[in-house]
Amino acid sequence: MSESNKPMKTSRKSVKKAVRQSLAAGGKKAGNTVAEIKGNILRHLHCTQAHDISTATKRDWWVATSLAVRDCLLEDMIATMQTHNDQDTRRVYYLSLEYLMGRLLQNNIANADLTEQVHEALGELGIDPVEVFEQELDTGLGNGGLGRLAACFLDSLATLDLPAVGYGIYYEFGLFKQEFLNGRQIEKPDDWLRFGDPWDVMRPEHAQEVRLYGRVEHRYDECGDMRPCWVDTSTILGVPHDIPIAGYGTKTVNFLRLWDSKASEEFDFDTFNEGGYVEAMREKAMGESISKVLYPNDKTENGKELRLVQQYFFVSCSLHDIIRRYHKKHDNWDAFAEKVFIQLNDTHPAVAVPELMRIFLDEEKMGWEEAWKLVNSVFGYTNHTLLPEALEKWSVPLFEKVLPRHMEIIFEINRRHMEEVEARWPGDDQKKASLSLIEEGSPKMVRMAYMAVIASSAVNGVAALHTQLLKQDLFREFDEMFPGRLQNKTNGITPRRWLKVCNPRLSDLISEKIGDSWPKNLNELRGLEEFAGDRDFQKAFMDIKRQNKVDLAEVIKDKCGVEVSPDAMFDVQIKRLHEYKRQHLNLLHILTWYRRILHHQEEEMSPRVFLFAAKAAPGYDLAKSIIHAINAVGHTINNDPRVKGRIKVVFLPNYSVSMAEKIVPAADLSEQISTAGKEASGTGNMKLALNGALTVGTLDGANVEIREEVGEENIFIFGKEVEEVEAIRKQGYNPWDIYHQDGELKAVLDWLASGHFTQDEPDALKPVVHSLLDGGDPFLVLADYRAYLDIQKDIDATWKDPAQWAEKAILNTARVGKFSSDRTISQYAEEIWNLKPVPVKG
Repeated sequence: MSESNKPMKTSRKSVKKAVRQSLAAGGKKAGNTVAEIKGNILRHLHCTQAHDISTATKRDWWVATSLAVRDCLLEDMIATMQTHNDQDTRRVYYLSLEYLMGRLLQNNIANADLTEQVHEALGELGIDPVEVFEQELDTGLGNGGLGRLAACFLDSLATLDLPAVGYGIYYEFGLFKQEFLNGRQIEKPDDWLRFGDPWDVMRPEHAQEVRLYGRVEHRYDECGDMRPCWVDTSTILGVPHDIPIAGYGTKTVNFLRLWDSKASEEFDFDTFNEGGYVEAMREKAMGESISKVLYPNDKTENGKELRLVQQYFFVSCSLHDIIRRYHKKHDNWDAFAEKVFIQLNDTHPAVAVPELMRIFLDEEKMGWEEAWKLVNSVFGYTNHTLLPEALEKWSVPLFEKVLPRHMEIIFEINRRHMEEVEARWPGDDQKKASLSLIEEGSPKMVRMAYMAVIASSAVNGVAALHTQLLKQDLFREFDEMFPGRLQNKTNGITPRRWLKVCNPRLSDLISEKIGDSWPKNLNELRGLEEFAGDRDFQKAFMDIKRQNKVDLAEVIKDKCGVEVSPDAMFDVQIKRLHEYKRQHLNLLHILTWYRRILHHQEEEMSPRVFLFAAKAAPGYDLAKSIIHAINAVGHTINNDPRVKGRIKVVFLPNYSVSMAEKIVPAADLSEQISTAGKEASGTGNMKLALNGALTVGTLDGANVEIREEVGEENIFIFGKEVEEVEAIRKQGYNPWDIYHQDGELKAVLDWLASGHFTQDEPDALKPVVHSLLDGGDPFLVLADYRAYLDIQKDIDATWKDPAQWAEKAILNTARVGKFSSDRTISQYAEEIWNLKPVPVKG
């Protein structure tokens, strides 16, 4: 029996007494006193879950506690909706294919100011709150930084009293559960809903029908006008589930609405009666497959089709829901642009543009100009990548198959767009080709990012450098065509989850020194600067860091079987596994240090734990090879007595928000080493700096702005800058030249490729080395190798001076207030959304 399923030990007599007292004091309604919360926990344990206290497991107590807290949130959510409806407020609707929410219980009780009451209530019931919190599975609705950013934004929107609704998909399975088998990544289903979700509220009364496939006929209407008709379509249902999003220090509780796909007809009853049981359920299975899994593998044509269907499914449901809400107060379209703004989080929801045009043209019978003017007034688009290959494109044949009417609309949007391009640059066919929504080729492709740019009133990058590069390169012609449309909104993180909740020891220390209002006004952390040189404060700060490292060391021992010392430097690289993020550059440094130790060439470097956590996309073979390489090298080093514990290499499996919440408070060094010009922003760099980790990084993404804030003396910058990267590529980059010129690098690469670390599979790691040599080293790992090794000497020298390291760590925490998502959302609200706070009365 797993620990989660074992009954928790409680005093039956004392709990029975608590039941009587709690039900007498409360238990009949939501409340925020200890007695009321305790009563509601017991009521849900008994009446919702039908469990007795003597048989209730840890998971049962988690569900009961979550439901009791949800009761409090729902009362405020109802009040919030009533306030917004009564005032007919303007709302922002945030469309994102993923939300990396993490666990919700601790964050919700912190935001609702219920932490002490919940801890005390559980304590009086004889239940350990920490054990209860650990039962919660991460909400499987997202993958990387894009989804985590969306979750932080929802937190800030509610905290700032801004009327907002998030929209996404209610995935049955998350990305995947990562395990390692002989060092290789193995993907298992992330069945995050297998025990149910106590937070969501299903709203079947607001279900939406979504049409797919079919064909377009052109028929005369009752007025004698030729109109397109989308016919012979398949229909599925989208059933909404709402998750309350509590603001911090406010009564506002917004909600995230997630769409679950269902067949429009559960099954064919006639076929079922005739004995065709499997065939009768086919439509049900097809309908439910749409929201089955986050990011189906799109290496196959079926996978590509499912991803397009997913994207259209959720934007169609969301747009119809937005219109339904608007029509509750308005019987015409005059105020639509005043009451609605729709933010597209990357290109995944960009199919919303032709869908809203279709609704206006076909269902509402608007003229093209009126429809396009409305569309252009209500959309905004956030770009999250500088990689051209990551800008979503769909083949025209696939689009015509799944959404034939939308393909017609896209062609017409493009025809009119090309007329504007011709007017601006007469006779310039090259300009037309570069700006067209349709990329010529075999097959032709629909450029979804271009669709989002021309349809939006505002387009933003997510860091100053990123936005600059968008204007210079990726969207240069669009910036010329639509001056002022492209702007910057540097990303941010919520300090509630990423300091107050995940690092309570440091949070308490900060509050003791500067007061407790900083979670809502993060710039107040500047007040810590005066204590940065204070030896007593340094000791308290670093003692907390060490205790967090002790906690993480226990996790490492449990998950990986590796013992690490909390006195070693914890060198952390936690992020999605991708070549441009250059986990393999980190690996080459580790191998170089290891080789120097074996050859007695190593200067007295301080002990270091190299800690990785990352998932590679299932179809990304090279990324999976890099994971295998790190695990294989780590296994060798960790078991080599000659190393004497100076290096430990750990790859924690199944990276998640809850895992990050354990790693971030314990990190000493934050690895942000992407190729300059490739990382749009990054938010892991912000979380780690906020918790007192020093950054080693390139001048890429938000690293540039972090350096500006913390001071160049408090960050370790190395490597080629954007202009140098571009110059190297223009000159013709040959990684073999570096390989032959740098004997130490050559030895390390040869060693990695030799089969020494995977003796049962001698060629297993060759793909990593091949990518760096014969593959052309597309992300300049070898070009930055020597500079990366050199900066490590500066890092080690600083670490050997504890007072100096502590001062820099404190200044990092003190000076990153700019990177609160509250600041980011305030800028969106003021400069793009024209959205005002609407406080909810208590």
